[in-house]
Amino acid sequence: MPGPQAHPAPGPHSGPGTGLDPWRPGELAAPPHAPVGLAMKRRNPVAVWLGLPLITLGIYGLVWYYRIHREMAEFDPRRQVPVAGPLLVLLFLGWTVVAPLVSFYNTGQRIADSQRSAGLPVTCSPVVGLLLCFVFGLQTLYYQTELNRVVDAYRAPEGTRIVLPG
Repeated sequence: MPGPQAHPAPGPHSGPGTGLDPWRPGELAAPPHAPVGLAMKRRNPVAVWLGLPLITLGIYGLVWYYRIHREMAEFDPRRQVPVAGPLLVLLFLGWTVVAPLVSFYNTGQRIADSQRSAGLPVTCSPVVGLLLCFVFGLQTLYYQTELNRVVDAYRAPEGTRIVLPG
């Protein structure tokens, strides 16, 4: 089974008969009926977990949570990934304690689904992510490390159109 592929920009000409898709000029068109998505951004897990949240007084953690859900939704459009819902749970239901834990568990499931969509072995465990919530908030470090596995499989810049395995 061929691995994940990113299509490099071959040149400025696009159109019918050139193998280039006119909606994203400069990128190769995907084979017919091949699932396509957009590459996710590679982030430094330590910066996501500790550095940027300290500098921004915690705001970056919320921005990161929104962005990873948006990127997972764009990565594999065949799956339904809520984008704003998980962030709204943290913002408005954080006081309940249980709702954020359920949200973090579901995020681990979505990351595992992304690994599966990329044709990678699933290494992300939602249970491990949930338990790491109670150890210095290490779930962000763990989840970003697991997302980086998907990003590294494609080695494509953020937003590049990629072809997903069957």
